[in-house]
Amino acid sequence: MGKKGGKRLNKRMVADAVQALFQAHPGETLSLKQIFKALKLDTHPTKMLAIDVMEEMAWEDYLSKVSDSAYKLNLKTQVQEGTFIRKANGKNSFLPDDGGKPVFVAERNSMFALNGDRVRVAFMARRQNHIKEAIVTEILERKHDQAVGILQVEKDYAFLNAEGNFFVQDILIPKKKLKGGKTGEKAVVKITQWPSDESKNLVGEVIDVLGKQGDNNVEMHAILAQYGLPYKYPKRVEDAAEAINAEITPEEIARREDFREVTTFTIDPKDAKDFDDALSIRAIGENAKSQKPSAKSPLWEVGVHIADVSHYVTEGSIIDREAEQRATSVYLVDRTIPMLPERLCNFICSLRPDEEKLCYSVIFVLDEQANIKDWHLAHTVIRSDRRFAYEEVQDILEGKTKAEANSSLFTLHSSLKTLDKMAKALRERRFKNGAVKFDREELHFDIDEDGKPTRCYFKKSTDATQLIEEFMLLANRTVAEFIGKVKGQKPTAHGQQPKGKTFVYRIHDQPDPQKLENLRVALAPFGYKVKTSGTRGAISKSLNNLMESAQGEREQKLVETLALRSMMKAKYSTHNIGHYGLAFDYYTHFTSPIRRYPDTMVHRLLTRYQAGGRSANQEHYEELCEHSSEMEQTAQNAERDSIKYKMVEFMVDKVGLEFDAHISGVQSYGIYCEIDENHCEGLVGMHDLDGDYYEFDERNYCLVGRRHHRKYQLGDAVRIKVARANVDKRQLDFVLAD
Repeated sequence: MGKKGGKRLNKRMVADAVQALFQAHPGETLSLKQIFKALKLDTHPTKMLAIDVMEEMAWEDYLSKVSDSAYKLNLKTQVQEGTFIRKANGKNSFLPDDGGKPVFVAERNSMFALNGDRVRVAFMARRQNHIKEAIVTEILERKHDQAVGILQVEKDYAFLNAEGNFFVQDILIPKKKLKGGKTGEKAVVKITQWPSDESKNLVGEVIDVLGKQGDNNVEMHAILAQYGLPYKYPKRVEDAAEAINAEITPEEIARREDFREVTTFTIDPKDAKDFDDALSIRAIGENAKSQKPSAKSPLWEVGVHIADVSHYVTEGSIIDREAEQRATSVYLVDRTIPMLPERLCNFICSLRPDEEKLCYSVIFVLDEQANIKDWHLAHTVIRSDRRFAYEEVQDILEGKTKAEANSSLFTLHSSLKTLDKMAKALRERRFKNGAVKFDREELHFDIDEDGKPTRCYFKKSTDATQLIEEFMLLANRTVAEFIGKVKGQKPTAHGQQPKGKTFVYRIHDQPDPQKLENLRVALAPFGYKVKTSGTRGAISKSLNNLMESAQGEREQKLVETLALRSMMKAKYSTHNIGHYGLAFDYYTHFTSPIRRYPDTMVHRLLTRYQAGGRSANQEHYEELCEHSSEMEQTAQNAERDSIKYKMVEFMVDKVGLEFDAHISGVQSYGIYCEIDENHCEGLVGMHDLDGDYYEFDERNYCLVGRRHHRKYQLGDAVRIKVARANVDKRQLDFVLAD
């Protein structure tokens, strides 16, 4: 098609041809290579002309630009729903529900929408040489109706200086609505009047005075309140928990499988109180059905016992409604805000040693390589012999702690070593099958009795933590397969699973191809290669090889951070797509009902189906899944904020000191640096990078000096000085040391 009927192609002819091509393939993304081939464009000038035409069509929203070298027909209407993102600098934007690119919303067109509000917008007619704009036509749902901040009380009025980025303006408070709050105190305020054409003010009333700014309890409660998370337990719910009869009757024991005489123990962090999982193990004979113990037996019965929360918390009860709303326990640096009342999570349901407890259990018959020979699901009663901390178990596995032969402790030690051997076999198989190897370190603080941080360190994964992890993964996967895998039916050619009964899955989608391409481009200068297409197994193998080859290298942090960013977020859904990161076709959360509501949902569904019940209402459970995923994200944000607060608090007495660090983040406004010694992270602002004007290279995660070409890249080693530690704003500022 270089020429048509002897004539050279003009722009109009190319535009018509491009339009016809995309209309013939409305749902497809077409690469430049495919487009040139379909239109028979074989000369450089005609190819460049086609690219110009498609760029214009993308600008006019006729096409969507999927990547630098791919386009598709834009099927979206000019009215959309999504989320409003408010910026203090006035550069507000609209984020469409379908995951499309953000669109600019001028302040005059915002209808005074606030950060996170769900809105409906209309796209404005595009003016030449102007960016795409949207106008808010309706606020569908307010994201936040309460704010946390510091009170300022004047003679005739009061206001709240709100924290966080939800509210960018102060909230006016009538003096009679202060609830006794004074200047400088932190308070929670409920919005009673939203901005309008008549009044641009936000008006509210104090619903709780938290206390003096800087007090540890006040600050932790403020973080929770800022995210709309509860920091108190309603008395009526606690009263309902107190009224629960914790007695286990002989009739209840008779209905269950009895594991009270089988070697059983829990392994948890040393400061844990809610033990929701235990492991039991005993050797069994060649005939698994006979269950006869045999010291030389090559088979083992391993029980994964989970607290039977749904036995005590009945669906629709006052405790259940509160748990459903919370959806998860929240783990701040110095405290846990439990999903369930304390009497349930730390006493009745917690699998404490030497106490009879009710469980829902997955009982496996395994060989020494952890191959499943048989398994079943059962309601059980157990009695834990020992409560281990991870550190204790690690010492036993490393041979640092010995036990006398024939003692009860010796039995526990040998049981742990057998389970460790099986866990290693499970782990090895998982990675061989394509699981992605992300051993992320977790930041922890040692806290004194006043809540002040005394030490800051990373907790690494050990054989002890991996032992528990592997058996929990095995139980979660097995029960998900039990419901999801429809017997006698195979997946379709497109990999879709046949439909089983309604169930709650933990799903994790494949990495975004564009993010993988960005990862490949960013790491190419370091000599690393990443597969961006191919089978699921090939891509995960490529990611594992990448992480392995970066171990111990200067850019290890950079590689791990960028690889993690290319991953999708795991979430809950009744629509199963498998779990990419774990390389499981079926996966759920069954093992932590004390601290996660989806696990309680899973227990109820399994009990229902075991009793021969019909499939549950999928729409209802999908709503609960969406709520649980959202609350999980909210809890993680609050946890991150508490870490940030403690980090700044830890560094207050270190202002002026110098430390070795590395660049952990690059933004248009500066570089984030993480101190190697204590892992505290602070910002070196752009204005503190002297001697040049720096430009942000987003694709390569670096800042580059315009004149001297000095480069600051993610992962680079730097020497920093602590400039400021602002606890109120949770901000740590560094400057580069000379």
